[in-house]
Amino acid sequence: METILIVAGSGRMLAQAAKHAGLKPLVIDLFADLDMQGYAEDFRQVKSLAEHDLAFVVDYFIERYAVAHAIYGSGFECYPESLHYLSSRLILLGNDPDAFAKQLDKPAFFSTLDALNIPHPDVVFSAPDCVEGWLIKPMQGQGGVEIQRYDGGAVADGLVYWQRFQAGASYSALFLADGQQVQVVGFNRQWPVGLSETQAFVFSGISNNADLSDAHKAVLTDWLKQMVPAFGLKGLNSLDFIHGDGCSYVLEINPRPPASMQLYDQDLLGRHIQACMGTTSVALSPEVGRLKSPPQTGYQVVYAERDLIIPDRFEWPDGCMDLPKPGNMCRAGQPLCSIIAHQKNSRSVAEQLLTKQQLIINKLEGSDRHGIYSQR
Repeated sequence: METILIVAGSGRMLAQAAKHAGLKPLVIDLFADLDMQGYAEDFRQVKSLAEHDLAFVVDYFIERYAVAHAIYGSGFECYPESLHYLSSRLILLGNDPDAFAKQLDKPAFFSTLDALNIPHPDVVFSAPDCVEGWLIKPMQGQGGVEIQRYDGGAVADGLVYWQRFQAGASYSALFLADGQQVQVVGFNRQWPVGLSETQAFVFSGISNNADLSDAHKAVLTDWLKQMVPAFGLKGLNSLDFIHGDGCSYVLEINPRPPASMQLYDQDLLGRHIQACMGTTSVALSPEVGRLKSPPQTGYQVVYAERDLIIPDRFEWPDGCMDLPKPGNMCRAGQPLCSIIAHQKNSRSVAEQLLTKQQLIINKLEGSDRHGIYSQR
């Protein structure tokens, strides 16, 4: 395999990883960011990840480059049927469409957790009698978008579910799976940002500093050893969970390569491909998860608070990624760019992320420092 097709809402992360793994990435995504273009052999921007927007472009890449394999990233939560189309045209290196769909079927997902005796916050699939203490979540959501506190308002049946609010800190576990076995790459701390009353828990950033005890990490690893075969998970995935009062509670699985893979200096995409193709069992991959003291790394998304047009010849500070093209309109609440920081300790990582964010604010807004949401 030399050429690979990447399809995602934002394809930069996977294109960069593919390039570093010695592959030639072809990219289909929604943004055509500047740095993605630098990694891609060829790319096409689409309006959505719906099948009717993807089909013509997929055909183009197959015919022109004879590409046979594809990796998908985030964005298919609202278009799971598109994965069935992709799998009919290409060999998907990732969870198959049915395994992906199992994570969107929330009643089945939480029933499986109950059968495995894995704790999670209470969930119901019709409006609770008591409004207080509940969140309302979309069935097909990603990145915390559209999660909000329930206020008793009417909603469309079947499109949402309700989850009891659980106090605690947000974490994730990045793991590699081959359908039966699992290997944890690392545990990560993540944090949300409130963009509005209806966007109160949007994913903002993540770092590989997770202040969890070895005992808690062992428990979570044991849960994953049960969940991977139960759901037939393959490749890189992440488990989101809340930890509070000495207990952990599972929220969801992201069944595709997550943002946290950028926190680790390993060829994780290569191992993702091997695990999906069955050429290497994850149990035989000692390099994964064995770094004695990985560098402290943080990744963060910067969101626009109001509509912004990216200036011509704008010079982005070092450490910025997912860079919009000059002249692009970034609407309020949309990602403006992302930033990454590497430091010796978690406090320095947080300080560097804040400094980089402020530098972007200063450059884009001048003396007006209210154009970008604070991420902390």
